[in-house]
This record gives sequence, C-alpha cells and structure tokens, in this order.
Amino acid sequence: MPTDVADATLDLAAVSAAVDRYFAGFNAEEYRAVAALFEPDGVLLAPFEEPIVGPEAIYVYLQAEAVNMRAIPVEVEETSSPDASRQVVVKGRVKTSLFTVNVRWTFALTADDTLQSTEIKLLATLQELMQIDRG
Repeated sequence: MPTDVADATLDLAAVSAAVDRYFAGFNAEEYRAVAALFEPDGVLLAPFEEPIVGPEAIYVYLQAEAVNMRAIPVEVEETSSPDASRQVVVKGRVKTSLFTVNVRWTFALTADDTLQSTEIKLLATLQELMQIDRG
C-alpha cells in the first residue's frame, strides 16, 4: 500500500535501510557510499543511459552526473516475492539548479537488503522534457 507524505519526511528506513541510505547518500553527495549499496554486479538504469554495472561504474556516473541534484521522495510502495527478494518503488522529485522533475525509482533488493538494481524513470511529458533541454 502506498504511503504519501506532503513534505520530505517519508520514513524510508521503515521500508528498507538500503533505500533510505541511497537517498541520504545521494542528497549528501556521498556517491561512493551510494555505489557501495549495490551488489558487485548491481545495475543502475538511469534515464538516457546504457545500464551502468557495478559499484565503481555507478560511483563514476553519479560523480559526473548527480552533483547539485537533490532527490525528494514523496511516496513509497513495497512488494515481496516468494524468493525473499523485494521491490521498492519510490515516487518523488529531483531538483537541480535549472529544473525540478517528477521521478520514479524502482529498487530491486536482495533478501539481505542490498541493491540488485535501481531504475530511474522521469515522469514527465515530452513537452516538459523539451523545456528542460532548453533550460
């Protein structure tokens, strides 16, 4: 069942310590710590990018692309599967100095609460994306 929060006080730690640390590290620009949350063959699926595989590659990508971005989680939903893996979907916003965009993060977690994959989808219309490109 989704949890909605109007401000940025969503308690992600109650759902997943790894997801909570992902957002805390991302917003603190501690990209090495964020990358360390991934399995050795973990994958980051970022918008407009080929899959980024492994903690070192994820760190390099975040260090190059995420500086000065802030992720604001607003809603979270968790599902479990019979093999003890879990999926956590977080909807929210990403703020940069030029724009704010709605985003959905889909985290695939192991039974040990580490990240197998994180998919980041922009929740924007084509018109909104075109305005960002001009921004």
